[in-house]
Amino acid sequence: MQPPLDEILDNFELLDEWDDRYRYLIELGRTLEPLPEAARTDANKVRGCASQVWLDTHVVREPGREPVLDFHGDSDAHIVRGLVALAFAIFSGRPATTIIDTDALAIFKRLGLSEHLTPQRSNGLRSMVERIKSEARAALATA
Repeated sequence: MQPPLDEILDNFELLDEWDDRYRYLIELGRTLEPLPEAARTDANKVRGCASQVWLDTHVVREPGREPVLDFHGDSDAHIVRGLVALAFAIFSGRPATTIIDTDALAIFKRLGLSEHLTPQRSNGLRSMVERIKSEARAALATA
């Protein structure tokens, strides 16, 4: 079971060393539900990531309410899988407008990720966030 965002933020603050934070990210990645092979499609691949990352989006629509998006995904790299889990803690299960309005990059900066990730991983993380926000915009456009 994936921990909520507040718990993740608290745990990061308790860890002083970056090696410990990387290990925690890897542990977060292990909380992701396995992604079925059928969802590992080219359409679900996130472009701009050096590692392979798949993002499977499910839009929940209820009459009179804005769409809510649930995300499932995976990566072939342990740390990136942890970043996927972190992104899902921020965005999954949220209404589309909340997803669009959330500044995930500020959260990543607060955690110190912007200083400690390679440029390729940082670009991939931004690509994943943009893909999630794009999915939210598309869900609103068809609401």
